[in-house]
Amino acid sequence: MHELIRDITLCILFAWMLGLLAHFSRQPLILAYLIAGFCIGPFGAGWVKSQESISVISELGLIFMLFMIGLEIDLKKIVRAGKVILFAAGGQLLGGCVLGVLFFVGIGLSLGGGHFDAIYLCVACALSSTVIIVKVLYEKRELDTLPGRITLGVLVLQDIFAILFLAVQPSLANLEVSVILLSIGRVAVLVAAALLVSRYVLPRLFHQIARRPELILLGALAWCFLVAETAERLSLSREMGALIAGVSLSTFPYALDVTAKVTTLRDFFITLFFVALGMTIPVPGLSVIGLALMIAAFTVVSRLVTTFTPLYLMKQGLRASLLPALNLAQISEFSLVVIQTGVADHHIAAETANAASFAFVVLAVLSTFVMTRSDEITRWAIGPLKRIGLRDLDHGNGHAEDEHEGGHGEARRIVILGFFRAASALLAEIERQAPVLLEQITVIDFNPNVYKTLLSRGLHVIYGDISSADTLLHAGVGNSEMIILSVPDALLKGASNEKLVRHVRTLNPTAMIVATADLLSDVGELYAAGASYVTVTRLSDAHELFTVIEAAQAGLLTDKRAELDQRLGERREVLP
Repeated sequence: MHELIRDITLCILFAWMLGLLAHFSRQPLILAYLIAGFCIGPFGAGWVKSQESISVISELGLIFMLFMIGLEIDLKKIVRAGKVILFAAGGQLLGGCVLGVLFFVGIGLSLGGGHFDAIYLCVACALSSTVIIVKVLYEKRELDTLPGRITLGVLVLQDIFAILFLAVQPSLANLEVSVILLSIGRVAVLVAAALLVSRYVLPRLFHQIARRPELILLGALAWCFLVAETAERLSLSREMGALIAGVSLSTFPYALDVTAKVTTLRDFFITLFFVALGMTIPVPGLSVIGLALMIAAFTVVSRLVTTFTPLYLMKQGLRASLLPALNLAQISEFSLVVIQTGVADHHIAAETANAASFAFVVLAVLSTFVMTRSDEITRWAIGPLKRIGLRDLDHGNGHAEDEHEGGHGEARRIVILGFFRAASALLAEIERQAPVLLEQITVIDFNPNVYKTLLSRGLHVIYGDISSADTLLHAGVGNSEMIILSVPDALLKGASNEKLVRHVRTLNPTAMIVATADLLSDVGELYAAGASYVTVTRLSDAHELFTVIEAAQAGLLTDKRAELDQRLGERREVLP
C-alpha cells in the first residue's frame, strides 16, 4: 500500500514537470505523460518497478477515461447527424479497416491462431485523437465551421465503432457466431439496464441532491463503478462497463453538471493512465521503430484516402474534403486503450503494442503541427489536385469566368466577401425589407453548404477562397460598387480584414468598402488601409442588451421577448 502511494506520487510529480515543458514548447500533454512514465518506469530510471502498482494505476486511469468518453458521447447528436457525416464516418471506418487488414497482413503481422496483431492495429489506426483534435480546433476557432463539424461527427461515430469492437474483443480467440451473439447480448442487456436506470431512477435521485455538489460527484462515481463491476460479472470488462455508464448518463438532465464535477478527477486519473502506459514502453529496437513508422505512414495515407474520398464524392468541395482528412490523421488515445486490452488478453505481441505507442507519439506531434497549418496545406494542395483532374465546386480552375452552374459571370454591384452568421442575418434582413436588392448581390465563399443553399435560393454566388488574390481578381471585384467584409478576423482563414481591405482597395480604388473590427484598436487601422466604413459588432450588441435592461426595468421583458420571437419566426437564414 505504501509502495503504491509512493509510485503515484512519482507519477504525478514527473507528469507535472514534463507537462510544464510540453506546455511551454507547445507539445501535446499526452506525449509528456508517456515520457514521464518511461523515465520513472522499469525501462527508464527504475524508480517504479512494481507491476502490480503499474496495473492498478493503469486500470483506474482507463476506467475514468472511458467513463468520461462515454459522458461526452451525445446520442442525440448521432441520431441527428447528417448523411454527410454518416457516409464520411462509414467510409473512413470501413475503408480504414479493410486497408488495415490488407496492409498489416501484407507486412507479415498475424491474423489468427490466438494472435490478432493485424486486427488490433487496423482498429487502432481507424480511430483519431479526440483530445488533440478538439484542442487544436478550439484554439483555431474552427469547431463550428463545416470541416470542424464533420471532423467532430466522425469522431463521435469512431467512438461508437470502438464500443462495438470492445464488445466483441474478449471473444476474438473463439469467434463463433454463438459466442459473438452472446457477447453482443450481454452488452445489450447491460446497455438497456443502464439506460433504463439513468432515465427513470437517477434523475430523481440527482434532483434530490442537486444542491450538494459532493453527493453529485460521489453519485456519478458510484454509478461508474457499479456498472463497471456489473460488466465484469457479465464476463465483459470493467472498462467497457465504465464506457456504458458514461453513455447512459450523457443524455440525462444532470449530464453537464456531472461532467463539470468529474472533469478534474478525470484529468488526474487519465494522467495516471498515460504515465502507467509510458512505464510499459521499453527502449525501442530498430524493428519496433521500423514498425512504428510503418503504422504512422499507413495511418496518414489511409486517413487521407478514406476520409477525402467519401466527402469528395458527396460534392463537399476539395477544401471541405481535405480539411477533415488532415484533422483526423493521427491515432487516438482510445487506440491505446484498444491495444492495452489486447495485451491484457494476450491477443497482441508486446513488440506490436510498443510500436503502436511510438506511432501514437510520432503522429501526436506531427498532427498538431499539420492541423495548425491545415489552411495553408489545403491551399497548396488544391492546385495539384485540380491539375490531375479532380473538380472543385466551381467546376473549373477557380476562375469566375468559367461557365459553372449558378456561379458564372462577374461579381455584381454589391459583393459580400465571406459568408458567416452576420452575412446570413444581413441577407435575411434584405429579403424582408428590400428583396429587389438581392438581385444586385454576389456572395463569394468556399463553404459548400452555403454555396448550394444560396444557389437553390436563386442568389448569385461564386465558390472561392476570398484570401486568394486570383479569386478576387477573376471574380470581377474590381468593378463592384460596394464590398462588404462581415467575417471577423478570428474566423478568417489565411487573411485578416486589414489585408483584405488593402487588397480590395488595390483592385478597386473607388468602391465603398465596409469592414468588420474585432477590437476597437482595429478601427483606425482599417480606415488607414482604405475602408469606407467599419462596423464594430460589440456596439450593436451593447445597444441590444441595454434595451433588454430597459424593458426588464419597465416590466416589459415578456413583450420584448414576444417581439423577438416574432422577428425570428419571420426570418429565413442560410446559417441558423
